[in-house]
Amino acid sequence: MDTSLYVAMSGAKQALLAQAVNSHNLANANTTGFKADLSQFRSMPVYGAGLPSHVYAMAERPGIDFNNGTMQSTGRDLDVSISGEGWLAVQAEDGTEAYTRAGDLRITPGGLLTTGTGLAVMGGGGPVTLPEASKIEIGSDGTISIIPLGDSAATLSAIDRIKLVNPNLADVEKGKDGLFRLKSGADAEASAQVRLVSGSVEGSNVSVVSAMVSMIELARSFELQVKMMKTVSENEATSAQLMRLS
Repeated sequence: MDTSLYVAMSGAKQALLAQAVNSHNLANANTTGFKADLSQFRSMPVYGAGLPSHVYAMAERPGIDFNNGTMQSTGRDLDVSISGEGWLAVQAEDGTEAYTRAGDLRITPGGLLTTGTGLAVMGGGGPVTLPEASKIEIGSDGTISIIPLGDSAATLSAIDRIKLVNPNLADVEKGKDGLFRLKSGADAEASAQVRLVSGSVEGSNVSVVSAMVSMIELARSFELQVKMMKTVSENEATSAQLMRLS
């Protein structure tokens, strides 16, 4: 294969991969607690006999944007956001413990406390289960207190405490399910320093304007690579025609 054609083809492929990451971020611009994936291009050598001096660009995800999203006040008792650093512990679909900043909590008919996507919220001894109550309050330290049905406000009692963690961000990685876990595979220790703000949720940290600008730039890059492939093809056709004339 012509080297120019190979490099252009590789560039077009990597532009599409980077566009997929950017489109994923843009699609989650309104997802509660979403953390954007970072993307960049890196020069890679073309391996093979006679090709050590050629390079091409490779799209890669160097990390995650851990900046906090905008706090959105909802006034809803079960909505919580994390003030500063920290994470809510949840039970992933595979049964493992994972972490998120999505605090749009719900209660299932069976009394299980879950996130808006249906993941069970972890407490002191596993998933949090609540009895029927006329009022539920979540304290800044994650303590869940309820007033049982038919009782007065004086009977407010603590039921469980949401597990809040604050591991070193360098030890955290993002899975394909959008949840965060420790790279070691272990469970993070609960932290008493993490604080919740009741009646609010954290929005996505995706900048729609920046994502749209990146989408345009990547689309132009893809078009440039396609034009390069077309130019190489035309040059080969012209060369073949000249050879026939000679």
